[in-house]
Amino acid sequence: MIEAKHHIPNEILVAYSTGTLPEAFSIIVACHISLCDKCRVEVEALDAVGGAILTNQEKIDVDEDSFLKTMELISNSNEKILETEKSSKSIYPNPLKNYIGHSEDEIKWKPIGGGIKQSILFNNKDASARLLSIPAGMELPDHSHKGLEMTMVLQGAFSDEVAHFERGDIEIGDDKLTHTPKADPGELCICLVATQAPLVFNNWLPKILQPFIRI
Repeated sequence: MIEAKHHIPNEILVAYSTGTLPEAFSIIVACHISLCDKCRVEVEALDAVGGAILTNQEKIDVDEDSFLKTMELISNSNEKILETEKSSKSIYPNPLKNYIGHSEDEIKWKPIGGGIKQSILFNNKDASARLLSIPAGMELPDHSHKGLEMTMVLQGAFSDEVAHFERGDIEIGDDKLTHTPKADPGELCICLVATQAPLVFNNWLPKILQPFIRI
């Protein structure tokens, strides 16, 4: 297990445990807790509290096929990506590999400028999730956000105006954060990123390219 320095806030863990967190962000939470003992224990505690509350609820009549319907929902829910990480040399946590559904060697990277590449994993009206590959020493364009952004480092590291982030670390951004992330020298930085809305770039060139790079 890693020793992450930057963890997921409790309110996001609660949303994940109760199933109210958008899928794009749930992917990141599942990946982080598969590597981080601290956050996984917190999620397990939240799940236990939720189970106890359900156990103490009054019984109600339900349809005969409700059990089968429930099991079908569970099999299609985000719980399928909640899995403890097995020892592996891969930089991709098992929940992410399970979500991708194919070999990591088949990830389709698309260049978006400056040597930076992305692979969009999920995109709907609630949020989007993508992998970002940032060359060592490369700086992302200065930007802010319209909503929540969660970034998890899978390989390498980066720094911005907030802190330094390494493998397993989580950075949380919102409309109050403006930053210019820069990959550390020496190693390719690969991150898993979820956003509620397109980034707000402060320079004209990224603004022009934004509709084409879909970020």
